[in-house]
Amino acid sequence: MESGGKDEVKGAVLHIVVVGFHHKRGCQVEFSYPPITDEGHDSNLLPDQWKYLPFLALPDGAHNYQEDTVYFLLPPLSEETKCVYGVSCYRQIEAKALKVRQADVTRETVQKSVCVLSRVPVFGLIAAKLQLITHAYFEEKDFSQISILKELYDHMNGSLRFPTLEGSQVYLGLSARDLILHFKHKVLVLFKLILLEKKVLFYVSPVNRLVGTLMTVLSLFPGMIERGLPDSSHYHPKSSQSETAEIIKSVDLTENAEVFVAEPAAGQSDSSAGTKANSSSPDWLDSEWESLDPSVLEDEEKEVQDGGRTAPEECIESESNTPITVQPKATPTQTAQHTHTDAHSNTHQHTPLLEEDRCGLPLAIFTKGYLCLPYMALQQHHLLCDVRVRGFVAGATNILFRQQRHLSDAIVDVEEGVIHIADPELRRVLSLTTADLRFCDFLLKSVSEHSEDVFLDGTGWEGGDEWIRAQFTHYMHTLLASTLQEDNEKLLADYGSAFISTWRITHNYKAWSCTHHPTIAEVSPGHPFQGQYSVADVKLRFSHSVQNSERGRRLGSAVMSTSRSVVQTGRAVGQSVGGALNSAKTVMSSWFSTLSQPALISNPQSTTTTKQ
Repeated sequence: MESGGKDEVKGAVLHIVVVGFHHKRGCQVEFSYPPITDEGHDSNLLPDQWKYLPFLALPDGAHNYQEDTVYFLLPPLSEETKCVYGVSCYRQIEAKALKVRQADVTRETVQKSVCVLSRVPVFGLIAAKLQLITHAYFEEKDFSQISILKELYDHMNGSLRFPTLEGSQVYLGLSARDLILHFKHKVLVLFKLILLEKKVLFYVSPVNRLVGTLMTVLSLFPGMIERGLPDSSHYHPKSSQSETAEIIKSVDLTENAEVFVAEPAAGQSDSSAGTKANSSSPDWLDSEWESLDPSVLEDEEKEVQDGGRTAPEECIESESNTPITVQPKATPTQTAQHTHTDAHSNTHQHTPLLEEDRCGLPLAIFTKGYLCLPYMALQQHHLLCDVRVRGFVAGATNILFRQQRHLSDAIVDVEEGVIHIADPELRRVLSLTTADLRFCDFLLKSVSEHSEDVFLDGTGWEGGDEWIRAQFTHYMHTLLASTLQEDNEKLLADYGSAFISTWRITHNYKAWSCTHHPTIAEVSPGHPFQGQYSVADVKLRFSHSVQNSERGRRLGSAVMSTSRSVVQTGRAVGQSVGGALNSAKTVMSSWFSTLSQPALISNPQSTTTTKQ
């Protein structure tokens, strides 16, 4: 089990897992080290929280590619681990090439994945090492040789020490530079979409490109990958229809009210704290967001009416479309509480949901039912319409996810670099201001400048990956500082008044505003690219409108088709005119040749007559 392995190992890796495809049972775990369950290394059994592990490690349509890499998140099995970060390397080999062919190998190809389950989100670093080991494992052509997997476990636990992390380790393989070059100004639209906690679906094949793009977008949020994803994988496996009906019924009875129950004070009994744990559920579900039993609310109302206890203050306002949830319990590093005086001079206490820096970052976006699924298997489709899931940032390769557009607010076509948003109101909220366009244009121009030496291109500070993330960190700091200037509407208009109004009612902003962050007060408010309008801004706005609006794309395609027609017509006219000139030239040449031929023939005759 995970808890048993943690006592023996001080490294970051929990398990090395091999997942294969069985012709009758489908995807299944074939080997795990250390064993995930008490059944042993070769057991196919998995905990309920990890029932989707085989389908995440061996993605849909894997047979179409010789190799692929997958990033995914799993719920923790114990309270000591906040989140499990998975990296899987997939390969396939022809069955006839195997030295030892097992009895269950009945297909022409053998498909397997080698997975690393870790406590730390160093996806790129693990993937780089795992790809080499997976290649060597397949080169053995005998999958019973597991010594190389055990060596991988020992080596990675020796090199990756938990919980020390460096930025270079976390962002390895996540190229923000390529993201800017591909999506251009739309990168900021993606940034704002996630800030608004919308349902965002990324779509592309293969999985390696999908998860790389999604995680690169998240790397633009300060501290998000390092400390902002622990609660993002706390989803419920698919339950029976009766259990689902009970959940929906409980949510409807309480009118989707959002309740935050305070932690019991020192010396206070659990019964007086107003929380009721479900004894049949795992420990991690009791301490995290989970649907409450309606009887909890009834007990609280009775106690308030009897005067035995006052109701806890709500630091975050309730939302009409959010299920009843329990605020996650604070860890020992999250026990520090801050006070913040709002516009009404009311003082609230708030326990941070994540390990924050002095600016309150990372924002609590992926908490309280907002999921991060770098890759979503088809078996997880029910999460898109689960009443306990209020939003998601997910990646998919199956066309079925893309076809059901009503389940997502935005669909990101990674291949085309296009964001499809059906709601016109959301498009209006996300429309970039002139200052935003200046910011994006500055990034694009800095990234597009190529070095004379191709080997040094992109390695400098300005225009590099770390520089781009630093620009978004500065953008985030000034955005937060500007929201504190409630009376300065002109200052907020540079970010988009509609966007600011919508963002202020999200969970992550309410959680941030409940705590006083002294470092933000030192940041100068205002957009980094605020200023007077110029002719360059008009050109920039026109170019952006043509490239991103539907009418602009139609106009651009019409201009392109017209230009192609003109070119083709010009070539046709040139060919016809040129052909006529050539034919006329040929006729004239032949006519002159006929005129000169008799003179040439008569000369010999006249010469002969003279000699006679």
